[in-house]
Amino acid sequence: MSAVIKRAQFAIPPLSLMILSSVEVPGVRQEICDLRFDRLPLDRPWDLVGISVQTGAVKPAIEVASLFRERGVPVVLGGPYVSIFPERCREHGDTLVIGEADDLWRAVLEDLRRGALKPEYRQGAFPDLSASRPVDKSALQINRYFTTNVVQTTRGCPYSCDFCNVHVMNGHKLRHRPVAEVVREVEQFLRQDRRIFFFLDDTVNADEAYAAELFSKLIPFNIKWVGQATTLLGENPKLLDIFARSGCGALLVGIESLADESNRAHHKFHNPAERQVRCIQEIRKAGICVYGSFIYGLDGDTLAMPERIDAFIDEAGVDVPGINLLRPIPGTGVFERLAAEGRLMHPSDDHDAFRFSWGQEMLYLPKQMSLDEFIPSYTELTSKVFTPRRAIERAMRAPTLRSAVLMFNMLYVHMYGLSRKDLRRQLAELAEV
Repeated sequence: MSAVIKRAQFAIPPLSLMILSSVEVPGVRQEICDLRFDRLPLDRPWDLVGISVQTGAVKPAIEVASLFRERGVPVVLGGPYVSIFPERCREHGDTLVIGEADDLWRAVLEDLRRGALKPEYRQGAFPDLSASRPVDKSALQINRYFTTNVVQTTRGCPYSCDFCNVHVMNGHKLRHRPVAEVVREVEQFLRQDRRIFFFLDDTVNADEAYAAELFSKLIPFNIKWVGQATTLLGENPKLLDIFARSGCGALLVGIESLADESNRAHHKFHNPAERQVRCIQEIRKAGICVYGSFIYGLDGDTLAMPERIDAFIDEAGVDVPGINLLRPIPGTGVFERLAAEGRLMHPSDDHDAFRFSWGQEMLYLPKQMSLDEFIPSYTELTSKVFTPRRAIERAMRAPTLRSAVLMFNMLYVHMYGLSRKDLRRQLAELAEV
């Protein structure tokens, strides 16, 4: 039953580990342990354990590393957090992999065979994605995931949103995989798994010419796929048509604030508010569902924003809304700025306090509102937007994937209910201090 629940929550495999486990070195066999499903395999005679440390899960990653090191198993730490904060991680691992590991992992495995692991492997330049990079699924248990068809066509982000760490990790320059390589990978994956494809690019339409070429060539494969895009896709009817004909069923779009001054305050300039409704309507007219991601509480937001968000969801026809609190991620511009302004609610060096927690705790002080004003306004907004009736209405009007739209909306009815309880508890606790 637990596996069914996890699949219902759209668990997908870790693409970075799929890529690394596909690196072949004679005499080395690799396994992926996904702790969403697996128990910690402490009783096996491992020669090396690698742990990908996510910024929102530093503490549990360090705890896992300690358990293996106590048993004499060397541990390699890598991933986003290690790459941004290597000095904070050095004492917790025997070896650090700093940066994108594509060009580093083979050297790690070869040095392991020779008994000569180095304390650090550091990315010199960003990996060249034009090189052939086979991805092998043999290290996965395919049926435990909602789908294993996860594909990345580009890395890097041309934008500079200060709440995001993608450009911090992967740079501003968009790096492309050859179209032929991606097409070959899709064809290979289809032989192993006929389910939906997730294109994991942070902005799948960032390079419109590349996207048009790629997805035109995927039309004959008759796949269904989802991804992330900017709402400006709605102003490119040719690319929108290609996306629809290639099987795009849904796109996550980052709307963030409906106030341009809020988005500008956080260095997001590429989706002017006055064009959002029309763009989303055009995307949906093409038969593509829209997951609209909002952030309430950005620096230009006021107590008038919740009413605008609620009305916008219905006017634009957002199929699945996500109304998030700003999560100041260590290593991002907004984290450093809020720390300098004294607006973080935890010490800035306590990175574990800034873990991702489904928006169930305020981590910073809003600029235009007190917490006594902000938290009730947020909980009132989510109680209006996320009801069973409105969930069903959104599913019934969805252009496609209605079962999935209903499942997401009903899941959010539950999750935002938990969020409201936690935020009200936090507000009560703050009142007692």
